[in-house]
Amino acid sequence: MRWLFAFIALLAAVPAVAQAPARFDPAADYITPGQDEPGYQRWALAAPERATQARTLYGYLLAHKVAGVVPTWQLTRTASSWQRCGAQPFEVPPESEWPNLVETLKYVRDHVVPVVGPVEPVSVYRNELLNVCAGGAADSAHRHFFALDLVPLRPTTREALMRGVCAIHSWQGGGYAVGLGFYKGLRFHVDSKKYRKWGAAMGDERTIGCPHLMAQLAAQAAASKAALQAKAVPAADVTPMPSGPLATASAPPVETAPPPVETPAAATQP
Repeated sequence: MRWLFAFIALLAAVPAVAQAPARFDPAADYITPGQDEPGYQRWALAAPERATQARTLYGYLLAHKVAGVVPTWQLTRTASSWQRCGAQPFEVPPESEWPNLVETLKYVRDHVVPVVGPVEPVSVYRNELLNVCAGGAADSAHRHFFALDLVPLRPTTREALMRGVCAIHSWQGGGYAVGLGFYKGLRFHVDSKKYRKWGAAMGDERTIGCPHLMAQLAAQAAASKAALQAKAVPAADVTPMPSGPLATASAPPVETAPPPVETPAAATQP
């Protein structure tokens, strides 16, 4: 029995192993098995010309100084609905379309990544048949290799993502003819086909993303400014003098309670 108590005491002395926090992986919401990196390797090995086309695409991007913004194999991802549509998970677009992506990658490298950190493309090129099956517009930027659907790889919130991406789009997007859109969650769309904004705002599927968000931020800034001004210039405390017959009567002093102590509001997570 003594050895049993010693064994129990030993178990109690062993510290519990802390459970590792969940890995931040927003791409997992959109990438199914077969469209991940092992799936790409299988796809490329299934036909010799595929690897050759991918290497040629990499050489083109390298010559135009946009190689390495994201891994080249991720730029061959098709639609998230590739399985439902019976399509390939990857496809190298026709060479005639390759110039369309250069400006998009420059914008992502120079302006998106500095704001939100590294990104991963989850959907890029869609051929005509896949575009129709996926419900894309007839003139979709994905159809001609202008567009990237991206997710951030650095932990963030939807609100913080929209704040950063909307601000940089308003500042620099016009010079690159960037289209910007938002899906639910952390997936967002960037292309260099035409300057525009679309997508659902935070918590409201009926409104356009960036304009609605920027209006919210402007209203919040104005309210904060007004509150600061009100604290800086308090209203004068003027007690009116009595008049008439009661002016000569002595009245007991009016006791006033001390002002309440203001406590800072609890911080809330966005």
